[in-house]
Amino acid sequence: MDLRLAGKVALITGSSRGIGWATAKAFAAEGCRVMLSGRTTEQLREAETALRATGADVAAHAGDLDHPDHASQLIQATAAAFGGIDILVNNVGGGGGGARIADSTDDEWRGALERNLIQTVRMMRLALPHMQSRPGAGVINVASISGWSPQLAMSGQYGAAKAALIFDTERWALEFVPHGIRVNTVSPGSILAEGNGWDRYRIANPGYFEDYVRHGFPMGRLGTTEEVADVIVFIASPRAYWINGRNIPVDGLEQPHAPLDRRPY
Repeated sequence: MDLRLAGKVALITGSSRGIGWATAKAFAAEGCRVMLSGRTTEQLREAETALRATGADVAAHAGDLDHPDHASQLIQATAAAFGGIDILVNNVGGGGGGARIADSTDDEWRGALERNLIQTVRMMRLALPHMQSRPGAGVINVASISGWSPQLAMSGQYGAAKAALIFDTERWALEFVPHGIRVNTVSPGSILAEGNGWDRYRIANPGYFEDYVRHGFPMGRLGTTEEVADVIVFIASPRAYWINGRNIPVDGLEQPHAPLDRRPY
């Protein structure tokens, strides 16, 4: 299927590794011009070199999007490199903080909201002037199944921030639709990738990992970064034009069940 993405400009935050990197590769494979971003300059340059070696039209910009100035600089760098933005994928986020409210601090709550919600709103606001004249433009926000499946094993701060991201998807879509911009959210479940938290836990605790997979994953395994990336790219494409303001789970029907002290993060 031709997704009709050739020549589109895709900006993916947090795209030097994990889901962001898989998404960048998938957009490039469809003929998109890609802006990579990340906090670690060396890792980002390695990703840029690898993607350019495939023949992709790619640029990269390093910065910490927790800082408003860095977010503005990323948007401006993308517009300068490619003349505008067709697709914005807000992939940066993160957990952290105490899992139990009694152990948490105000700063942990503020940090989770900044990383997973406020940062996304900021990027959307800054990108809007560079997207509103682009036919078929779209925003994809990466949330998590933790946004609607509370569990003691996962940080309440992280879950609350992702829930807010999911909740506001339709509201933002209604606000952006007059500009011709769709807004959707993709919510991954647990993802296994080389070197990530689940991979480290699998190696350190093979018995419990196997038990967790057997009881929590009806399809018999965790997801892959590529499976999430494929959904993001399709939702961003003109082929998915009639999908707007929605949250799309990519979780293999995961059934979270692990006790508090036995998840990897």
